[in-house]
Amino acid sequence: MVFKRVLASLGAGGASVETELTEVNVVPGGVVQGEVRLEGGSVSQPIRGLSIGLQARVEAEGSEQETREDIEFIRETIGGAFEVEPGAVHVVPFGLEIPWETPVTTIEGHPLRGMHVGVTTELDIARALDASDLDPINVHPLPAQQAILDAFVNLGFHFKSADLEKGHIQGTRQRLPFYQEIEFFAPQQYRGLNEVELTFIADDREMDVVLEMDKKGGLFSEGSDSFRVFQVGLHDFHSTDWAAYLNQWLAEVGGRRNWF
Repeated sequence: MVFKRVLASLGAGGASVETELTEVNVVPGGVVQGEVRLEGGSVSQPIRGLSIGLQARVEAEGSEQETREDIEFIRETIGGAFEVEPGAVHVVPFGLEIPWETPVTTIEGHPLRGMHVGVTTELDIARALDASDLDPINVHPLPAQQAILDAFVNLGFHFKSADLEKGHIQGTRQRLPFYQEIEFFAPQQYRGLNEVELTFIADDREMDVVLEMDKKGGLFSEGSDSFRVFQVGLHDFHSTDWAAYLNQWLAEVGGRRNWF
């Protein structure tokens, strides 16, 4: 259980707000459960609304340099207008649905470096809008996503890094304004190949799996044989040997390029 003060006292004698997440481990399409506790100060205060949301830190490429920005990709109102009286306590439970495209932040219990995704709390009070710090959540892979990740590990690939990129991948079901890239170092048997980047873009039925070789080397582009998008059902992924599938694609591309 996580219990954290997320909003400081709102002015002299003002109300204070605390957010409690009862479970920080979720999967895409799941629900983050918790409650917001609003406690009145020494004076009566009008509250115009209370909401919670999900926020991610995303990399955006500018004309001169790469920058990072915090993007809120979902927000839900959990309380309307009311008056908080001195010393009164209001507890508002919530269940915030996690979008299917939410990036993975934890794999097999290990946090992915560079992932900053969490819950924010916002109190709309007269003449002010006070927002909380980020309450991190652990987003674990869906079983279908874990099957693809396991296939890379079984082929000898090693995790390199993960990041969130602002923008859209054409030809996919993407709705969020950003996507995740999980990068792997290639094993020695795929000589000539530096790395592979993996992206999941899911909905409630299936997901697009986006693969690209050596993107940062500048050798390839979307539409080439080193870029592939394929669909995986969230409930029927067991019928495919994903390590064999990936190995066949890598071998085909490597053979055409005289890598292997």
